[in-house]
Amino acid sequence: MALGMIEVFGFATSIVVADQMAKAAEVKVVAIDKNKPAAGDSAEVPLVMVVKVEGTAAAVEAAIEAGKREAEKRNLYITHKVIARQSEEIEWFAHLSALGKDKLR
Repeated sequence: MALGMIEVFGFATSIVVADQMAKAAEVKVVAIDKNKPAAGDSAEVPLVMVVKVEGTAAAVEAAIEAGKREAEKRNLYITHKVIARQSEEIEWFAHLSALGKDKLR
């Protein structure tokens, strides 16, 4: 199982990016997480979001590219990473989310 993560600015952007990723390839959105950077209050968009997806390596790569294009259209893309074969320990961390008690279904 591969893990893909894409960081973007803003909550709404993360939802739109997750939607595009899920439509582009056979992946499962496992978490949408938040991180307020140290200088966040002075940033134009003070919230960094990460969308995490799992699937085959090819599907995750395709989903990441679709998500990246969507975020770049809004000038809100930060970075991304694909782990082609995540270990069990990383898989556990991938499902963590700082968005409170909400869980994706």
